[in-house]
Amino acid sequence: MSATRKILMLHGFAQNGDIFSKRLGALRKAMGEGIELVFIDGPIILHNVDLGGDPSDASLNSLDASEACAASSDPALTPRAWWRANPERTRAQGLEESLVALRDVLRRDRYDGVFGFSQGAAMAALLAALLEKPHVYEPFLVDGKAPHPRFQFCVAVSGFRVSDPISDKIFESSYETPTLHVLGKTDVIVIEERSKGLLSVSANSRVEVHDGGHFVPSQAKWRAFWREYLRDPSEEVPFPGFMSKSQTN
Repeated sequence: MSATRKILMLHGFAQNGDIFSKRLGALRKAMGEGIELVFIDGPIILHNVDLGGDPSDASLNSLDASEACAASSDPALTPRAWWRANPERTRAQGLEESLVALRDVLRRDRYDGVFGFSQGAAMAALLAALLEKPHVYEPFLVDGKAPHPRFQFCVAVSGFRVSDPISDKIFESSYETPTLHVLGKTDVIVIEERSKGLLSVSANSRVEVHDGGHFVPSQAKWRAFWREYLRDPSEEVPFPGFMSKSQTN
């Protein structure tokens, strides 16, 4: 392993890599030397119709993406996603494009783990699972092999299971990558019930609950937790939040 731990950071729906990075500014500063957080953009560009109308309304605030503006020409403000759900929420439109984009990211560099928020958390878990069984989705392969070794760990904050036939195939059996699932006690976007679908296929899980809503907690006690956890996820770092539901299936 390299001296610096490199972690792939996947943003939520309507955010982008720049917005997510700014949201976690205090956390990034707290990491110190030895941990590099790498923020990337989802390939799906969202428009007003994808955001329920006026992109300045309360919906973007609830998604923790208040800066995003579909009408802006500034790429740092462009709302992005890893897929769009169809009206029935049975397919993730654009998921194939995102998996190919992530394949290309992974073939260029090495990451110790992956950290995602909301839709990015769903994608992080899917990516961790796919690296364990890459042959279930042939376009993900590079010269017949996985583009990257398995992640050492996955962090899913406000995560859920992707609803799509590709996801169903990948999650036909549980995945083994150690995964920290962090849920918000007052999260009304991804409620605990919605997260259960992902938890049910996470065979090596640690489940924790913070007392806030739909965001990555980053108060001082949380920054200390994230710093220690990301340095060594195999250690049982004491949880600073509202409730612990740690378990290994």
